[in-house]
Amino acid sequence: MPKHPDSSSDPFGHMLDALDRGRDRPVEIVERDDGVFFTGGGTHYLEPFGKWTSVERRAFRFVRGRVLDLGSGPGRVLVHLQERGFDAVGIERSPLVARIARRRGARNVEVLSIEELDGRFGTFDTVVMYGNNFGMLGTVPKTRRLLRKLLDLTSERARILAGNASPYPARTKAQRAYHARNRDRGRLPGTLRIRLRYAQHVTPWFDWLFLSPRELEGVVAGTGWHVRRVVTEKESSYVAILEKD
Repeated sequence: MPKHPDSSSDPFGHMLDALDRGRDRPVEIVERDDGVFFTGGGTHYLEPFGKWTSVERRAFRFVRGRVLDLGSGPGRVLVHLQERGFDAVGIERSPLVARIARRRGARNVEVLSIEELDGRFGTFDTVVMYGNNFGMLGTVPKTRRLLRKLLDLTSERARILAGNASPYPARTKAQRAYHARNRDRGRLPGTLRIRLRYAQHVTPWFDWLFLSPRELEGVVAGTGWHVRRVVTEKESSYVAILEKD
């Protein structure tokens, strides 16, 4: 995805804007590169704490100190952090989405991509990556580079709340075939090549990485971080609590 999407390539932003303004029930379309489509209404991006998944609510108790919300979106996590009295900064690559977050009450929302993140915002004690955002860099090398970068931007007692979802088991024939194709290409099975659509807006193709907890441990190994614990339930989603080695 481009570092800072323009309005024509920001379907996520336009969908959230319509949703936040109460315009019907906008539908977000996710197109996978094998021709499979998924749809969603997007309401969970705006939900208050009480409607978050139980996994995210339970993992929230590990937040401490000064907080960085990576991929802060329309601000559901950032607003809750600020309401709880945390000094929190949100990083959001889309100017439109950042404006929506501010409109909904979020403060300290910075428009930049994760790759542009540096020390100008100070040091953090907790990094939150909810909404499966641990997979948003799309590849293992990019994710490992980000983890190493975060070593220098966080305190010695820092934690990362890494939200993701296991792609296993593959429940359909199409999903099993997609996993097999990824393995043949030397990619982790849960790597998705997708683009987003909403109305006339569409993104370029980009990758998103879904990992089992064990695969996530392997990605993290050697980056200066380790998995301290995993908050999970029966559903596939989980939050891994990472701490420094």
